[in-house]
Amino acid sequence: LDYSLCYTRAAFDSQSIFWDLNYSKYYFLKLAHIPFDEQLLENDFKSFTDFLLQADADFFLFRDFQSRNIMLHDEKLFFIDYQGGRKGALPYDVASLLYDGKADIPHAVRQELLAYYVEKLADSKAWSPELFHKYYYAFVLVRIMQAMGSYGYRVFYERKEHFLLSIPYALKNLEWILENVTLPIKLPTLWKVFEKLIHSEALQSIKQPKLHVDIQSFSYKKGYPRNTGENGGGFVFDCRCLPNPGRLEAYACLSGLDEEVIQYLAKEKEVILFFEHITSVINIAVQNYLQRDFSHLAIAFGCTGGQHRSVYFTEKLAVYLQEKYAIPVSIKHTAKEGWRKV
Repeated sequence: LDYSLCYTRAAFDSQSIFWDLNYSKYYFLKLAHIPFDEQLLENDFKSFTDFLLQADADFFLFRDFQSRNIMLHDEKLFFIDYQGGRKGALPYDVASLLYDGKADIPHAVRQELLAYYVEKLADSKAWSPELFHKYYYAFVLVRIMQAMGSYGYRVFYERKEHFLLSIPYALKNLEWILENVTLPIKLPTLWKVFEKLIHSEALQSIKQPKLHVDIQSFSYKKGYPRNTGENGGGFVFDCRCLPNPGRLEAYACLSGLDEEVIQYLAKEKEVILFFEHITSVINIAVQNYLQRDFSHLAIAFGCTGGQHRSVYFTEKLAVYLQEKYAIPVSIKHTAKEGWRKV
């Protein structure tokens, strides 16, 4: 690889690390009013950076290696959003994936995946598993700090308050590390900052939203689905104005869950425009409901048979809302038992 083409740096070097650490300091620690001694923290940043740079960095570092950037198509894995890639150390991407805050991976699963990775690493002989473990949690910490800087920038500077919902996950991961991990180096001031973060009353008061979104697909031939929410709030969208794959023999016995139908609809201009318009309306409701601490929002998509278009939008919206707001979403395809299969 020609790393000179990487933007903004060719490698995850001392400058890159200092950028991430200071990003966390200026956009999260200061704006969240976490007290610290400026010089002592800078001293720890220097020690931390020197330690990280001891790790073998002769590998491609994806950087934003998160679950949402890993795609599965035709039983093959594809990776997107790697424009931040550069030369770097192996532990960084593993840390990015397993400590992705919103993914909220259970600790047991996280450890199982880590063990699997280290086993494959040993088989490949690309790097020593012992050295990987030596540096792994240091890279976890620098990744968490980078993420917190990003959250702070979005919340305190850009006023995008839904990013607040990511902060409790980061604090939870940080707390686990403080309780269970001992680094090979001493970082007393940085460790005190971490302790202040997880005990900050202001940050701990950030609560997870009560809002739950129910999304249903239905057939107009069988009538509207029931809204079980206490406030009765929500939307019903009629998809019958859009291109209908059910009229084509190749798709008639498939559904909006099948890749062939998904690809057919995803390329239609009307479908793209429809989704843009409905999400602009839904975003207004979701943000308002979150601010007012509402607990339920119902959304339904209807089409002729409740098999293709309505199913497609139900699934697509669920992914969209979970990624954007990290809120629980449930899905129900009410006409599924009557789907045409032959």
